[in-house]
Amino acid sequence: MRTSKTFSIQFWMDTKKSINGEGLIYGRVNVDQKRSSISLKRKLDIEQWDEKNQKHHGNSQKAKDFNRYLDLSRAKLFTCYQELRDNGSPVTSKAIKNLFLNEGSFGHTLKELIDYHSKKIENTHAVGSIRNFKVTEGYVERFLKNKHLTDIALSVLNYEFLCDFENFLNAYYPKGHPKAMSHNTVTKHIQRLRKIVTLAYNLEWIKDDPFRRWKSSFDKVDREFLSDSELSKLATHHFELDRLDRVRDLFVFSGYTGISYVDIRNLTKKNVWIGDDKGHKWITTFRQKTNTKIKIPLLFRAEQILLKYEAHPVTQFTGKLLPSITNEKANLYLKEIAKEVGIEKNLTFHMARHTFATTVALSNGMPIETVSKILGHSKITTTQIYARVMDHKIKSDMDAVQERLNEKARKIEEEKELMHLREKIIAAEKKNYSHMSKEELLKKLNNVLNE
Repeated sequence: MRTSKTFSIQFWMDTKKSINGEGLIYGRVNVDQKRSSISLKRKLDIEQWDEKNQKHHGNSQKAKDFNRYLDLSRAKLFTCYQELRDNGSPVTSKAIKNLFLNEGSFGHTLKELIDYHSKKIENTHAVGSIRNFKVTEGYVERFLKNKHLTDIALSVLNYEFLCDFENFLNAYYPKGHPKAMSHNTVTKHIQRLRKIVTLAYNLEWIKDDPFRRWKSSFDKVDREFLSDSELSKLATHHFELDRLDRVRDLFVFSGYTGISYVDIRNLTKKNVWIGDDKGHKWITTFRQKTNTKIKIPLLFRAEQILLKYEAHPVTQFTGKLLPSITNEKANLYLKEIAKEVGIEKNLTFHMARHTFATTVALSNGMPIETVSKILGHSKITTTQIYARVMDHKIKSDMDAVQERLNEKARKIEEEKELMHLREKIIAAEKKNYSHMSKEELLKKLNNVLNE
């Protein structure tokens, strides 16, 4: 029994019934060589219709809007075809036409959802998070363009769409980058698209979550950090250029407090307070990224940096605790700093936060729960990324193991020596009593027991 269906969609203009040089646009559905035409209730100047490509000529806003309507019509017709097929209903061109006309509207679209999501997060998310969503939205737009679409109905989204988007990202080379995106970068973009589509499900714009079967996975990445010697060399180096000296101080301050770059820029004198612990200075603030409150007692080197800039003209003018510079320039200057100091690592400002967690805190015995609190992490699993064992810690732990093994070996040797002495004593005693008779031995035994 033949069950497969041939299916296609075309658009055409009825020029025979044109009025004032305008023709009515139709959609034509073909199923198994049987076709039905559907009026899209749109008229267009005959000269503006591209018969070969079945769309409006040109790149004007009017042309873009008109072609977007055609894309939505195509997507909706395809959805009607899928619904008939999935429900086990007869799939005919007439059935598709009836379902299409009965629907009445196209429902919500992906671009409409993205616009809604953007407005929703503009006052609730950090600037960095909003920027990341914008980047993902840009890739979604490029992906649609790659599929020759300007928009798509939410009802058409399925798992295949997400897989195609993933393949598109894996093959895409961002401008100015020497290679394609990493697996983790692709996964982050898909996660953001999933969050946007989940919003549509919660808003009841779609009946179910089309991406529910997708599971995210990340490749494990070792986050670079500075060692004790590298951090000390950086902190004590003398720079001739003020700009390098200031950026170094910002990096070291972050390295001894764990405070992120954007939060350092927002620090003022109001964020410093004297604790009850013998007058030590603390910093308290809220992380811009998560709005989590953090309280950090200042280590000596961090406090010295604050004192250095207490009366500095820049901080006096801005009212901030430390000089301010853009993150882009800071990372640019850090490349110069690494070269001058002799650090052969890709020095970035966020590495200071990794350095605090690993080199300053965890490797010096600070519990991971305390590190998580200082870093302002909402989940301890985030902090566990930094919980790596460094070489000197491995050596220290192995030395402790060797010491315990040596102690056990000493005890075993002492036991052997004691056993040997006992055997010698027993052998010597045997010689002393070997000439005695039975009666003499019993008498000797009685004397020992009565003593």
